Amino acid sequence: MTNTYEARLIRVLDYIHDNPAGDLSLDALADVAALSRFHFHRVFHALMGETAAAAVRRMRMYRASVALVQTTAPLAKIARTVGYPNLASFTRSFAELYGTPPAAFRAKGELRPLPPLFKTGEPLMYAVEIREDSARRLAATPHKGAYIEIARAFKKTGAVLSARRLMGACGGMVGVYYDDPSAVATAELRSHAGFEMASGPIDLPLELVTLPAGRHAVLRFQGPYSGLPAAYEQLYRNWLPGSGETPADSPVFEIYLNTPMDVAPEELLTEICVPLA
Repeated sequence: MTNTYEARLIRVLDYIHDNPAGDLSLDALADVAALSRFHFHRVFHALMGETAAAAVRRMRMYRASVALVQTTAPLAKIARTVGYPNLASFTRSFAELYGTPPAAFRAKGELRPLPPLFKTGEPLMYAVEIREDSARRLAATPHKGAYIEIARAFKKTGAVLSARRLMGACGGMVGVYYDDPSAVATAELRSHAGFEMASGPIDLPLELVTLPAGRHAVLRFQGPYSGLPAAYEQLYRNWLPGSGETPADSPVFEIYLNTPMDVAPEELLTEICVPLA
């Protein structure tokens, strides 16, 4: 892990520890890390081994555990100081993490250390290249929900383009993914299923999505789509920290070089593209 990324995440952890009742939203923490909101969640989870939301909860409960043992403050006051105005939700969250309610934990009087969770690196299994790409103009259909179900949106996009006799003018298939599945509820995940379209009108129900030109870290993955999460983790945990690169404020996207209609699952080729600053 390079000092740059280590310093970013330590800065975030210090901020959480020092501001347990403050704004600890994912976007706020991305600002503290000075990382794009599109990539902060993936970097944090890959390097820390837990989501930012889980880290916030764990550190809030740790601060509460210290207060329970070392002070006589009322439970409701401790709950408020760690960002839980509702005592019932605080009690439930504390019990889930420590296996005992706050009052019982105080009576036992044992403090437990808060261990560091930085993940150790593993050898990168996939090659990553830095590539200069032109801007991409997509005719796309929005999709909300599980990323694995984006095929439905691709079918809609293809159907509209075919009906308008525009498929011949289209290039490759591109999926744009705005959220980290480990940090956002499945039902709230946002993405676009698009086809590259260099020119021409893009009218409703299709939407225009523009991916800016620039440098990209590109990992080419071969295999079934179910293997993509592991490739993402390798990219964000092993390659990015040692690369000296910083993700740009633009979402990650995937380019599909073939489709399940053309080849067997083990022969599928997908490029995972991370825009670089």
